[in-house]
Amino acid sequence: MRDFNSLSQKEILALAISLEEEDERIYSDFSESLRENFPGTARVFEEMRHEEVGHRRRLIELYKQKFGEHIPLIRRQDVRGFVQRKPIWLNTPLRLEQIRAQVGAMEVETRRFYERAATRAQDAGIRQLLDDLAEEEASHVERATELEKTELKPEVREEEDRAKRRLFVLQIVQPGLAGLMDGSVSTLAPVFAAAFATKNTWDAFAVGLAASLGAGISMGFAEALSDDGSLTGRGTPWIRGLITGSMTALGGVGHTLPYLMHNFSVATGVAILVVIVELAVITWLRHRFMDTPPLSAALQVALGGALVFITGILIGNS
Repeated sequence: MRDFNSLSQKEILALAISLEEEDERIYSDFSESLRENFPGTARVFEEMRHEEVGHRRRLIELYKQKFGEHIPLIRRQDVRGFVQRKPIWLNTPLRLEQIRAQVGAMEVETRRFYERAATRAQDAGIRQLLDDLAEEEASHVERATELEKTELKPEVREEEDRAKRRLFVLQIVQPGLAGLMDGSVSTLAPVFAAAFATKNTWDAFAVGLAASLGAGISMGFAEALSDDGSLTGRGTPWIRGLITGSMTALGGVGHTLPYLMHNFSVATGVAILVVIVELAVITWLRHRFMDTPPLSAALQVALGGALVFITGILIGNS
């Protein structure tokens, strides 16, 4: 790895060409990844890609004038001081906000490179081009804002907002809600069966904790292994599995914690109140994000919870 201060003018130009080519490809990747769900933003990045193409052509033309046809391959990872970026294809899917933040960081780094490179150039023509490119990179953020205003018309923004909501529901809400429902409902039977069978709060707590954690682990693996998200658009498998497993465990632990109290009647009363709150939260989430009518959501959730709850009590008293 070389230090930047040791690079010659020829090597600096070769590095600049490589950087512009890399940024062009990154903008192309961003544009392609957003084209289906965010076509307006995809067009913005396509415009920025074309600007990077123009920068690279100007650098190549000047390089050929000064140093000939052969351009050595000098990459960012060969020079100290650059931020090492994780390849886009290893870092998907990216959220729209993440992409825009990464673009901002790219432009700042590239601008600083040109400013620093210009101070080291002795040739007037090379220095002028590097200074010009530094100014253009500095204006890229403003250019991106202008492009967003022209490309992202109100109706396009509205459609993109709907697409973001669909992705959020698909990748976050659905696995989380599935886990919360499973944890809150399925663990009712073992918790209350153990409670009414033993009349011992610690035994009920131990059974409830084991059932909650076991269900969380099982649901987490089941969700992660269900599909890789490449065709369904449901996002990264391990993130979905983590969300589902965590919410499953949380749903069960909620009505298990009251059994840390020593008084059995009080603990059971608090546990029942927690169950009611859990079912109410699930009902609201189904109505808010899954567009389920409130009455229908309440009946579905309450009926399932009541059946499991009664099952646990009957088994515990048998």
